[in-house]
Amino acid sequence: MTAPQATGRPETRQDGEWIVFTRHFGAPVEDVWAAVTDPERLGRWIGTWTGDPASGSVTFRMTAEDGMPEEEHHIEACEPPRLLRTRARSEGLDGQDHDWRVEFRLTEDDGGTTLHFGQVLPEPEWAHNIGPGWDYYLDRLVAAETGGDVAAIDFERDYYPALVPAYEERFPAAPRQP
Repeated sequence: MTAPQATGRPETRQDGEWIVFTRHFGAPVEDVWAAVTDPERLGRWIGTWTGDPASGSVTFRMTAEDGMPEEEHHIEACEPPRLLRTRARSEGLDGQDHDWRVEFRLTEDDGGTTLHFGQVLPEPEWAHNIGPGWDYYLDRLVAAETGGDVAAIDFERDYYPALVPAYEERFPAAPRQP
């Protein structure tokens, strides 16, 4: 296995600063959509959800990390098989509650499907912690969908803190006012 790379990049949108990642799959868009929305397939790489999406929210639990609490995710947009955007409210790196918005956007081409995954950053320097985490999870997704060994992907050995310097370079911290 090659060493994991920092793949998140900054993107400024009307609604804030985002960290965005891409992964390409040699599969049709419907298959990749299922990999990021079906609870059983999600369970192979990140977690699972319960509830009725038609109600506008689901309860999501990350199962790849011990002790993660369930979170209610409000569905802001769902346009199968191209777009899913959710929002959850939970504690940020500063100890305060924040809205955590994530987006899965899928585009299909002759060679398969490209996943564009993004998360809004309440503070740009939080990418230093968030970036390695999403590289880890998205690499687990790739492994799960291509027959790789998901269990061989090790966060502490290969992602954090190893990828932090690359994210510090891409997302410089704003200077603090005295």
